[in-house]
Amino acid sequence: MGLGREQEVEIHRPPRFTPGERVRARLHVKNDGTYAGKKIGESLVRKGDEGYVRDIGTFLQQFYIYAVEWVERGTIVGMRARELTSLDNAAACGAAEIAGPPTKE
Repeated sequence: MGLGREQEVEIHRPPRFTPGERVRARLHVKNDGTYAGKKIGESLVRKGDEGYVRDIGTFLQQFYIYAVEWVERGTIVGMRARELTSLDNAAACGAAEIAGPPTKE
């Protein structure tokens, strides 16, 4: 019998983002108790915030965790790839659908 919530092992592929890459948060992220100095439930990152990937680590030998520096907030928060979209490598992250339909000239 398999586990009910098996997920793909991300680390079998290259990381989606690279250090120095500019990214935008796709979701609101609240402290789940793992971010020191902030209360549980306190907002760490807001949807639309922009930051830079500083480092890449792994979690449970399964997922990439991207240490993102949110410059305006003055914090560094560990993020999953599904929580981010690239601003530098827009074509790889579906920027065409974010930008909207092309305009006629």
